[in-house]
Amino acid sequence: MVIAYDAKRAFCNRTGLGNYSRGVIAGVQRSAHSEGSRAVLYTPYAEPQFASYFDGVARISVRQPHGLWRCMPNTWRTLAPAQHLRTDDVRLYHGLSHELPLFLPAGVRRVVTMHDLIVRRYPHYFSLFDRIIHRVKQRHACRVADVVVAISEQTKRDLIDLMHVPEEKIRVVYQSCEPQFWQPVSDVQVAAVREKYGLPQRYVVCIGTVEERKNQLCAIEAMKQLPDDVALVIVGRPRGAYGKRVVAAADGRRVRVLSGVAFADFPALYAGAVASVYMSRFEGFGIPVLESICCDCPVVTSNMSSMPEAGGDAALYAAPDDHAAVAAHLLRLLGDDAFRQQCIKKGRAWRTRFSPEVLAQQMLALYKELLHD
Repeated sequence: MVIAYDAKRAFCNRTGLGNYSRGVIAGVQRSAHSEGSRAVLYTPYAEPQFASYFDGVARISVRQPHGLWRCMPNTWRTLAPAQHLRTDDVRLYHGLSHELPLFLPAGVRRVVTMHDLIVRRYPHYFSLFDRIIHRVKQRHACRVADVVVAISEQTKRDLIDLMHVPEEKIRVVYQSCEPQFWQPVSDVQVAAVREKYGLPQRYVVCIGTVEERKNQLCAIEAMKQLPDDVALVIVGRPRGAYGKRVVAAADGRRVRVLSGVAFADFPALYAGAVASVYMSRFEGFGIPVLESICCDCPVVTSNMSSMPEAGGDAALYAAPDDHAAVAAHLLRLLGDDAFRQQCIKKGRAWRTRFSPEVLAQQMLALYKELLHD
């Protein structure tokens, strides 16, 4: 079995789509290794630090543009895979981020992952050019795919409601988070990260790009009701006018904004926190909710879109603008250690359904089903 992937994000993206792409490719290949499966990764670029991610994963090859195609890498990504799939003996092609190449051979099964339809729900977050490009690519991919993988029931509902994709064509396969979040975090690691960033003993962490949809101002408002010795640490790159408002609201003591934080430090930031807050108004899945749970950090999140799917009964919920409810949850976590430990225990049970191994097996089962139709 030879599976081809659109691997641009896997080799070029440090966060969400890149993490998802690397996780699917490596997870499926490890799960299918005993069956002689081979993966071919099509990418116009390959940053060296991401290539090392696949070290130790057997039977993976990478195909990149050559000759004049190097001058047109994005055109190569759209047109060239169709030329190579037959010679690579590919039986299934998986577009890992909303799109599929043109002119794929008829004998090749086609899968596309749709993470969210934010460009359709919140078009004002995108330029006119980006709106057009994203919509065209999404429409083409969903039309020609044999199966559309949605990363949540929320994304499935949006595919049906906003793009009219037939329900029987959609499969929900959740995503996991990076392997580093599944590893135990030691007290030494927590202490080192606390010292590195000058963090107090008690803090609440809020991780995610600082933008209007992520709604960090709700957490800042909630802080006004918390004890003075508790800080809010917002980790993410400020974006646009909203990002400037959040930075302006930070006082450097009780509310801090840290940008440029090493991704490797995220698990210890979660593990050292009293709780995390993620009051996003809309997400395809809400990966920081799962990251927090995996690091034994109780999470307060919004009751909107896919956040309840990510958090289950392990998370605490409030409406996105109800900062009083957010504060009440945080006060209970700060003052009732038995309750906090109960949340952590629920999280350890809940997170097992999102383990990389479980989700890789689900994706592999989908591939096998398509190839044996």
